[in-house]
Parts: sequence; structure tokens; C-alpha cells
Amino acid sequence: MPKVSVLIPAYNHEKYVGCAIQSVLDQHFKDFEIVITDDGSSDKTLERIREFSDPRIKVFIHENNRGAVVTEKTCFENSTGQYIAILNSDDVFLPDKLEKQVRFLDGNIQCGAVFSHAELIDENGDIFSDEKSFYFNIFKQYNRDRYHWLNFFFNYGNCLCHPSVLIRRQCYETIGFYDERFAQLPDFDFWIRLCLRYEIFILPENLVKFRVLPDNKNASAGSPEVQKRFFVEFYQILNNFLSINTYEDFIKIFPRTDITLNHNDNVLIPYYIAKLCLEKESPLYHFFALNLLYSLFTQEEIVKKIHDNFNFSSAELIKYTGSFDIFNLIP
Repeated sequence: MPKVSVLIPAYNHEKYVGCAIQSVLDQHFKDFEIVITDDGSSDKTLERIREFSDPRIKVFIHENNRGAVVTEKTCFENSTGQYIAILNSDDVFLPDKLEKQVRFLDGNIQCGAVFSHAELIDENGDIFSDEKSFYFNIFKQYNRDRYHWLNFFFNYGNCLCHPSVLIRRQCYETIGFYDERFAQLPDFDFWIRLCLRYEIFILPENLVKFRVLPDNKNASAGSPEVQKRFFVEFYQILNNFLSINTYEDFIKIFPRTDITLNHNDNVLIPYYIAKLCLEKESPLYHFFALNLLYSLFTQEEIVKKIHDNFNFSSAELIKYTGSFDIFNLIP
């Protein structure tokens, strides 16, 4: 059994997939397998993959395109490593990536996963220099404990570089795999679920090359279609915060809040989250909050506690529904 399984979901990257595979073969750390799944590519991606004959490479094929998450899952289900690395078929590992991250996880059993910073490259492999790009500084993050990470995710969204991660197989077995319903934010959804259970760490150095493609061709780039899907998925992912099940954890995640939290009843956590969402400026958070409150107000026990502790009733809920132009309908 190899120490590390490197999963490479591949789709229409005939120009780049060879460099991705070679970057794994060139690792200083050698105890790995490479599990590649071609997701029904219509170009010569599969031909490029088959040019490699290293016995550590396992190749699987989807006859039809099934999406990135399903493809990653196919790789995972056919892997055996203790640690899992994800490499997009257009990105590149730097030679000491696995060596440094394996050493870290071996020595820090409290961490479920370790990330790194990323060197940005363009379609030709040159240094990416567009300072206006969303990607330019997003991965240069400092370390936080898991509670502060959850706070960051709630307020700002994703900032972790997916192909930089090395994660314990145990984490997937505990919290499940990436959600197949998501195309833009499956990794973000997973990071929240991960931090609800495990600590993570970022090695403050570039260990991967992350390729930024022109014309919004990256899966997470900001085309109109992607932006629309992003908001739908982000709304759904906010539900993860309803998994906070103790008042103590809630306070650790949201230590500075204007909400009166002098009632440490765990069943009131969804109400607190709704109130936090209503304080945000985004209609997306407002819509989530109102739907959450509507749901809470179908439960008599919680309704009574909310009313007794906060003097908040269905009348106040009705006022809220007229306070936010969620759908931007009023000129």
C-alpha cells in the first residue's frame, strides 16, 4: 500500500496533462500511486495519459463526461493511500510538495489536512501577473485554528488552493466525499465540513503551480453562468453551519457578535445563525436567514424559547419579510 495516492481527474487537457503527471513522477518523495480518471475527454487527453508506462499509474475511463466530483470519486474509490493529494490535470506539483506535506502530517496528528501557497502560471506556464485577477493573492493566507477558519468561510468564502491539499484518507471516511450536486464550490463545501471536525494547516510556501486560463476557462472563473451557479451553491452550503451543535463551539466560531448570546441553549443556535445572516449586506444571506426562520417557526418548542428569551415572534418575522428586497424587485 502506498503512503500517498495522487488523484488526477482529467478532462480535455491534452496540452497540460502530461506536465501534471510528470510533476508527480518527479517528486522527491517516491512512495505514491497516481490514480487518473479521464472524464470522457473529446481531445487527445487520454492519448497523452497513455504515453506514460510507470507501474505506479492506474488509469480509469468515463465513456461520457460526468463532472469533476464524480471523476475525483472514481479516482478515490480506486486508491489505497493513507494520504490523498488532488491534482487538477492542468496544474503542477513542485518537486518537494509531497515530501514536505507528508512530513508535516506524520508529525502533526491533530491536523486532518495540510495546504500550501501556490505559484500562479498562465496557459503557457509563465508567471501569471494580472494583479486584478481574483486569483492573484487569494491563496496567500495565514494560519488560523478551525474555529477562525469557519468564521472566515462564513463571512468571506473560499480561499484555499484545492490542488495544494494533502489530506488523510480518514477524513473522507469520517465526513464523506465532495458533494456531487456542486460544480463551482464542492471543495469549499468540503473545507467547511472538514473544519467542523479537524484542524488544518497551510505551509507558507509555494508547493504547487496553479494554472489560470484565459477567457474564464478555469472551473471557478467568473463567467456569468459560473456566477449564477456560485450563488445557488453558496446558499446551499450555508446549511453546513447548522451542524454547529454546541453553544460553546458557536461562541468559538463567532466570538464577536452584536447578538445577545446570554442563553446557552443549543437549540437556539439556528436562530443565532439566522440573525448573523440578517446582519450581512448580501441578499443571499438574507434569503437564507428568512427561510431558516420560517423553518424554525414551525417548531413550537423553539418558537416559545425564541419569544421568551428575545421577544421575537411571528409578528417580527413578518416585519423582516418586508424589510429586505431580496429579489431586487423594487426600483
